[in-house]
Amino acid sequence: MSKHAAVPFVAPFAAFIVLLGLRSGFSLNPRWEYPFQVIVVTAIVLLVSRQAISWRIQQPLSSIGVGVAVFAIWMGPDLLFPGYRHHWIFENSLMGSAASSLHPDVRLNETFLAFRIFGTALLVPVVEELFWRGWLMRYLINPDFQKVPLGSYSGLAFWATAVLFATEHGPYWEVGLAAGLIYNLWVIRTRNLMDCIVAHSVTNALVAVYVVGFGRWEYWL
Repeated sequence: MSKHAAVPFVAPFAAFIVLLGLRSGFSLNPRWEYPFQVIVVTAIVLLVSRQAISWRIQQPLSSIGVGVAVFAIWMGPDLLFPGYRHHWIFENSLMGSAASSLHPDVRLNETFLAFRIFGTALLVPVVEELFWRGWLMRYLINPDFQKVPLGSYSGLAFWATAVLFATEHGPYWEVGLAAGLIYNLWVIRTRNLMDCIVAHSVTNALVAVYVVGFGRWEYWL
């Protein structure tokens, strides 16, 4: 295995996380912090990761359906049980709270919202699927991950990837876990990363519409 083989899968996610952590230290106007992050990570995807993705979708309609189902699962608990999310199991010192970090001034800024929707609906699904299911799920089976066909199954890889994916979503960890399990199953079923990207993109696009359309900014942490 080339020592650089993992770079196209890991680099965009690593850059996204590092920039997320550093955003509070930037002297940028709040409306440009996230756009700057999107521009940098998009450039990395285009320059470094583009060849790692097969852009052919095998099951477009089913992938859209998976994305819609995950969106329903994501929203369901809070709609069915008001106040559910504020239980200490979800809101605590480890997971944070279900409250948006967005500055009030940027919520009605069209430029910021355009970047945020693009990042949420298109960029993040590519970055996360490259990392979680394109690389980590295979790496946990064999560190020489290129020898592991996409969609290969092992119990450790399947559950560890889903659990780690859940922790990334803070107080929404339980629906994050459900989403991770479903996306893992979908890559096993399709053996195609682009189908997972489409499903993930549909979920995130619907979340973005819900957030902006109904003012539910707490879903954008």
